[in-house]
Order: sequence, then C-alpha cells, then structure tokens
Amino acid sequence: MNKKIEMYSNPMAFHPGVTLAEKLGEMGMGVKEFAIRTSKPEKTIYAIINGSSSITPDMAVGFESVTRIPAHFWMNMQRSYDEFIAREKRKQQIKDAVKWINNFPISEMCQNGWIEDTASEEENVEIIFDFFRINSEKAWVSYYMQQKLKLLFSISLHGTRNPYAISAWLRQGELQAAKASVETFSEKSLRDAIPTILKLKQSTNGDTCKQLQQLCGKYGIKLVFTESLSEAPINGATRWINDTPCIQMQSLDKWDEQNWFTFFHELGHILLHGKKDIFLEDIDYVDKEKDKEEEADAYAHEILNLPKII
Repeated sequence: MNKKIEMYSNPMAFHPGVTLAEKLGEMGMGVKEFAIRTSKPEKTIYAIINGSSSITPDMAVGFESVTRIPAHFWMNMQRSYDEFIAREKRKQQIKDAVKWINNFPISEMCQNGWIEDTASEEENVEIIFDFFRINSEKAWVSYYMQQKLKLLFSISLHGTRNPYAISAWLRQGELQAAKASVETFSEKSLRDAIPTILKLKQSTNGDTCKQLQQLCGKYGIKLVFTESLSEAPINGATRWINDTPCIQMQSLDKWDEQNWFTFFHELGHILLHGKKDIFLEDIDYVDKEKDKEEEADAYAHEILNLPKII
C-alpha cells in the first residue's frame, strides 16, 4: 500500500535579507557603504534586503569578509527560505488538485489496498501523486494522455472510457511488476516453452495462476494479477518495463478458456510486436492499432487450436 510520505519542513523561514539588514544596523553601516565594501551594486543589496533577490554563493563569500558571518550561514538561510517558499506554493498546488483527484476511483483503490485511506482531501492528493510518482496534475496528463514517453513506450489513454481508472490499474501493475524477479528474457526460449505452457493448460493440479506466473518468470516474463476496478474493465495489458516484458491480467477467482485466450493474446504481443507499445484489451482507442490486435488474436487462436477468425 502506498502511504503518504512525511517530510520535514520549517513552519516559517525568513529571507536572509532580514538578517542582513539587522547586521548592517548593528554595524552602523549603510547600504551604500556595504555595497562598496562587497563590490556589489547598491540596487542588488537593496533587493536582497527587500527580499526580492537571493544571495548567491559568490555574494555569501563576499558578505563573510565584511560581516564576519560565515558564508555557509547565508547560504543555509537562503536555502531554507527558498524551500519554505516552494513548499508554500506546493500547498496551493495541492489545494488546486483536490477537485481533479475525484476523477480517480479512490474508494476502490483504498479497498484494494493500493493506497492509504484518509479523511483529508488534501492528503488524498498527495497520496495519488505519490502512487503515480508525479508531482502535479499536468505531469499525469503529459504521461498518460499526451504520449510524452515515446522513447520508452507509446501510451495514450485519450479517448478511452475512463483514463483515470485505467491509469490507476496500469500503475498498480507496474508496482507489482517492480517486486517480481524473473530470469533474463529470451524470445527463442519462450517460443520453445509454448508446449510446456500448453501442458499446464491441460493440468488440473494446483493453482494455475501461481504455476503460470512461475513458468513465465522462468522465461523472463513478469506476469501479474491485479484487482479489477469497476470503471476499468480490462482483461489484460502488455508492455515492456526496463527491457522486461510484462503481462498484466485481472485477478481471477477461476481460470477458464477465456483467460487462456487473453494470456496467449498478450503473449502474442510480446512475440510479434515491438517494445515501445502498450496494448490494452477491451479498450477502443481513437488511435488503436487494430492490425496488431488482430495479429495477437490470430496468434492465440493458432496456439489454442481454435477455429480461424473469419
């Protein structure tokens, strides 16, 4: 389960210009004189004192010589202030995203144990951000809706029935796959292993899901089973994660012929198609590559010795 990350932050921080003004008063030195002694423009010193400009490392070293206050003190103050301001902006970003996260099936995600259940809407925002490893609504849109990761794989949920629920289901699959350890993938070994996999299909002994999962791992495939979401009724998905093929299927109470067809359909994508695509079953994309879907269907029909598609 993804839990909210607790991060320390100062409840308040002052711009180092406040301390500089106090020190100049203590020294009985005016801004003009201080500017001359530190070889900095007078307007720059005023900007620092007014809090509209930052102290740079070069300035900090120069200030050290005149104020006798170590450069690291000035830099630490500036860093603390900058972080404080950034976190204040972050608080507003979180508030602005409260409405947006209502698009996600948060209740179901909590029930499935994917995320922590909280009573605070703003905490829910942080939990959703952490779940997807993103820092904003814009980042989610770029990743899932605008295909910004074309170098890794091509994914677009634009035009799907509920891209928010689907993205949550896919993300949970990624988290499950990250925990799985498998052998190095070999296409030849996988093709040679098809008869062995088919023998498992005929077997009635044991847990089919677990046995198939172990068998896939032996040949370099991560097979994960993910709880379904009511708004993301997907039977299966295939993609490559860090050069390892991953098949994601819905958690199953009973393994039947349809499940075997789905599995071999996904396997077909691995053997027939490239690493840059992600394939989702039962989803009609605007830009869905129907030819590849038909090829994967044909592969499953052939392996399972089913009647040819007309």
